[in-house]
Amino acid sequence: MKVFINRITLLTILLFAILNDALSQDPMAVLNKMDEVMFSPKDRQGKVVIILTDKTGKEKVREAEMFEKGPERKLYRYTKPESQAGMATLTLPGSVMWVYLPALGNPKKVSILSKDQSFNNTDFSYEDMAQTPYAERYTPEFINSEGDAHILSMVPKSGKSNYSRVIVTINKTYGYPITMEYFNQLGKKFKEASYKYERIGKYWNASEVSMKDLEKDHSTKILLTDVRFDQGIPDDLFRVENLKPLKTGQ
Repeated sequence: MKVFINRITLLTILLFAILNDALSQDPMAVLNKMDEVMFSPKDRQGKVVIILTDKTGKEKVREAEMFEKGPERKLYRYTKPESQAGMATLTLPGSVMWVYLPALGNPKKVSILSKDQSFNNTDFSYEDMAQTPYAERYTPEFINSEGDAHILSMVPKSGKSNYSRVIVTINKTYGYPITMEYFNQLGKKFKEASYKYERIGKYWNASEVSMKDLEKDHSTKILLTDVRFDQGIPDDLFRVENLKPLKTGQ
């Protein structure tokens, strides 16, 4: 009887392992897990350093304050260098984006057609900066599983995307992205991104994100520091009228 029970126990463990492996290779389940890692905090705020590097190795550095609430609200307020100070960008539900440039005087809405354009002269496009979960924007297909990583091919659901597909490598254990490779409408890879994550409390935080434009031999690195989660950021902060700073005395 003891031998029989041990065999049943072993069989149960094996079946559980097989079931877990099958579920882990379900592309939508893998993508949903990545979305959960990236978008689960109620809100997030911190300091952002953006480093632009051209093909000669010359760097330009920018600094900003970042505020996020849920998956679809994000506000950047630029503080350095002086030429960028006062600029602000706002992402709202429905992939609506607004940009405030002091030289223009009023916030400007970014249309869907311009989402392939560079985000503030970086190697990220407005499409890259969208906060809509990937599972809502892409249809995933399982490519392979190597070591502690899953590899998926993501095809945009919208015909307005600048990409024909994105290949993402995802940490199998924790679910955060490791790399993303972007292919244009001709099927040629022209950009690639890499991610470094760190654990802060119960969340994983993307402490460093790098994007390289392979055609221009230009790269952008985003560093996030002093990150705090679930601070109770009010909805009122994410208003278009708040992009434009108040005049002295108001």
